[in-house]
Amino acid sequence: MSGSVMLLAADAHTPSQGVSYLVTALYIVAFGMFIYGLSGLTGPKTAVRGNWIAAVGMGVAVVATLISVYNNGSNGDDGETVGVPTINWILIAAGLIIGVALGIPPALKTKMTAMPQLVALFNGVGGGTVALIAWSEFIETSGFSDFHGTEPASPLVIGSLIAAIIGSISFWGSLVAFSKLQEILPKGLEKFFVGNAKVFQVANIALLALSVGIAIFLGVQATDGGGASTWWIVGLLIAAGVMGLFVVFPIGGADMPVVISLLNAMTGLSAAAAGIALDNTALIVAGMIVGASGSILTNLMATAMNRSIPAIVFGSFGGGDAGGAVGPGGDQGTVKATSAADAAIQMAYAGQVIVVPGYGLAVAQAQHAVKDMASILESKGVEVKYAIHPVAGRMPGHMNVLLAEADVEYDSMKEMDDINGEFSRTDVTIVIGANDVTNPAARNDPSSPIHGMPILNVDQSRSVIVLKRSMSSGYAGIENPLFFADQTSMLFGDAKKSVGAVIEELKAL
Repeated sequence: MSGSVMLLAADAHTPSQGVSYLVTALYIVAFGMFIYGLSGLTGPKTAVRGNWIAAVGMGVAVVATLISVYNNGSNGDDGETVGVPTINWILIAAGLIIGVALGIPPALKTKMTAMPQLVALFNGVGGGTVALIAWSEFIETSGFSDFHGTEPASPLVIGSLIAAIIGSISFWGSLVAFSKLQEILPKGLEKFFVGNAKVFQVANIALLALSVGIAIFLGVQATDGGGASTWWIVGLLIAAGVMGLFVVFPIGGADMPVVISLLNAMTGLSAAAAGIALDNTALIVAGMIVGASGSILTNLMATAMNRSIPAIVFGSFGGGDAGGAVGPGGDQGTVKATSAADAAIQMAYAGQVIVVPGYGLAVAQAQHAVKDMASILESKGVEVKYAIHPVAGRMPGHMNVLLAEADVEYDSMKEMDDINGEFSRTDVTIVIGANDVTNPAARNDPSSPIHGMPILNVDQSRSVIVLKRSMSSGYAGIENPLFFADQTSMLFGDAKKSVGAVIEELKAL
């Protein structure tokens, strides 16, 4: 959606009646394709088709807007353009070409492991675009002076100011999320913000008050005096942008999937506000679809972590991996290492094996190897299932997409609520790169930062095999007692290589 926001924004005036009917009809078609495409994203088998349908729908909306713009200046009584700015078609074409040139290559080349970063970046671009639209409307109307004396303030004024605040927060917040996920943010800086989270909470309240105060001032100026200095809108964008930075900087890595979803919802709502300002139906509907679906997803993910959205935004935990060594775990016990041969024997003679994928599987690109391993086990009469935690990985549905890419049957992927009752009846659970979502401290230790977060009940299995590179903690930055449990053994190394070694041992049995 973000790549088409600026084009949709061009339709701020009413075309002739005949063209209006055509544009409305095309918009209705586009809205239907948005909704139908979104419904296809509920499962891996229909997700690609749904994505294409929604993309074509956005193309229809863009064409409708261009038709409207082309016929925009012929509705005056004297046959001349009425209050419509000159349309620079060369600039519009250049924007389309640049957008395509910048958007397609990363979408094609980005690996699934880096998809969360790409989503965060593209989402940020959408919010930034909306903020620029608000700024351009301020300039085009001479500081909203065109609406001097109107009561109440024009929807353009109110919508633009809301879009400026939310869009700027979303843009800068998404850039921070991208830098955290890409691990280019200096660890010292990240720890500083996490350690001083309460200080930045106070700063955010002050920045929010400042942003709202400036917006109110500009709204009053539009109705009473008009013609506010451009520095006011710049100050608004800066205050909201700094707030976006300060909101996301202190949030721990364990909460990043929820943050991405929340920022996505904010971008949609800012686009809807811009649509209200520009009287563009397509922008309103598209923005509300993104905002509503993103809000629902954010709430579902927060519920899956047994945390409220304010608790995630205003209270953080987790600052990235903290290295650890193989060996004694203090009060936890002692880690037991295993070999590929022992792991293969355990699984080959099991009745049921559950695979728990995590971000380590994504990093190693081990999904195809895991599928091959499962196929060999199934040929030996072993039932294989996949346990998917709602916040496993770095974005919603990350593990589902990875496994679907390896042609794992959708019916084999079990959500947390559906699979948790199976672990007590499971002979072997193999955890591949997952950490926090399998941590029994969330269930047993009231002092743990993740206490109360629903987890996969891996520790209830008869035997657990954990594939990890080292004893480093997960993204929440806390130790996992599962690794020291009596029934747990650790297979250290790159996940793809370890699974490959297990496959060779299985073939030899």
